[in-house]
Amino acid sequence: MSTDALPTTATGDSVGAVHSGRGHPGTVSEVFWTFLRLGLTSFGGPVAHLGYFRDAVVTRRRWLSERSYADIVALCQFLPGPASSQVGMALGLQRAGVGGLLAAWFAFTMPSAILLVAFAFGVTSLGDGVGAGWLLGLKAAAVAVVAQAVLGMAKTLTPDARRATIAAAAMVVVLLVPGALIQVVAIAVGAGAGLLWLRGIEGAGGDDNALELRVSRRAGMVSLTAFTVLLVGLPILAGLLADPTVRLVDVFYRAGSLVFGGGHVVLPLLETATVPTGLVSHDTFLAGYGAAQAVPGPLFTFAAFLGASSTVAPTGLVGAGIALLAIFLPAALLVIGVLPFWDRLRHIRSARQALLGVNAAVVGILAAALYDPVFTQGITSPATLALAVTVFIAQTRWNVPAWAAVIGAGVVGYFLL
Repeated sequence: MSTDALPTTATGDSVGAVHSGRGHPGTVSEVFWTFLRLGLTSFGGPVAHLGYFRDAVVTRRRWLSERSYADIVALCQFLPGPASSQVGMALGLQRAGVGGLLAAWFAFTMPSAILLVAFAFGVTSLGDGVGAGWLLGLKAAAVAVVAQAVLGMAKTLTPDARRATIAAAAMVVVLLVPGALIQVVAIAVGAGAGLLWLRGIEGAGGDDNALELRVSRRAGMVSLTAFTVLLVGLPILAGLLADPTVRLVDVFYRAGSLVFGGGHVVLPLLETATVPTGLVSHDTFLAGYGAAQAVPGPLFTFAAFLGASSTVAPTGLVGAGIALLAIFLPAALLVIGVLPFWDRLRHIRSARQALLGVNAAVVGILAAALYDPVFTQGITSPATLALAVTVFIAQTRWNVPAWAAVIGAGVVGYFLL
């Protein structure tokens, strides 16, 4: 279908039902409740989030195919900003238009943002619990969730020797070469390998996994223009006006616009922008970072803590809201701006061929992340290994939802670890 067409029909499928939703528009409320559950239970960092998303929207609800999901993940790896949040936004956009994007972002982000703002106002129990048994259990569960996602995606996206080799090469490169941009390099190399090495592979010209986008290319152009104007104009405006509110928006908008890799990669930029300038003290920054490790959802919600803790007005709830919106706004603008053109490009035969290599590289990148940091941080003792294996079996053999397995692992960890 043309991406300029805006479907207006909606489905009445119940939230949480396992159904084939490919090609059918969903509802904003459906997206909201799906991602609220994810926002409350998605511990383990960005790579674990991708595993939770896959379980929720590909395996259980079948909103889109495995290949379409991998294509979205690949695109978001190329874009600056919080990769897992961008994947969630893209899934919401694909399911229910811009309203779905906003619902996915709000539901996935608000639980951790609320907890971190509460911590900024003096609730210290989260910070004290970073090494507690419940958190060890959650990290162990994340190992199982990511392992299931990697194995499931590998089965679909690397079914032959050539694509498996591309995945293995990407995994080795990411593990051995430091730096956030190495993931972008691995994906680019995967695209080149697809063009040169995967000719004639079945699916190179396929159109069986089209994304039913609810946004036009015209809206995409407007969104990309807004992204660029804000990125260039906010620093100028902040310098001319010397207004603390504009300055706060500028600091967090640039952080969300210029960081590749998301997650922990944004921390040095935020520290440079907030600590030396006196917005927050070094001790406050470290305390907030510690608390951010103990909450579900995206690490970028750390911005809410910093905005609430700012020593310069706006602060408190207003500062938290401004910082949170500013750091995620670039991600939303980029997803709306790029996805319509990406969907058109991905159906050109040569582009599909490159995407076969890209998807294989994504599997390798996720496999590398399964080892470091997911496994290295989640498996710290024989007991945590046993718990991870139990969660894996519960998901793969007993069909226990990821969110329920994660909660169960947290309870077990609280009492036994």
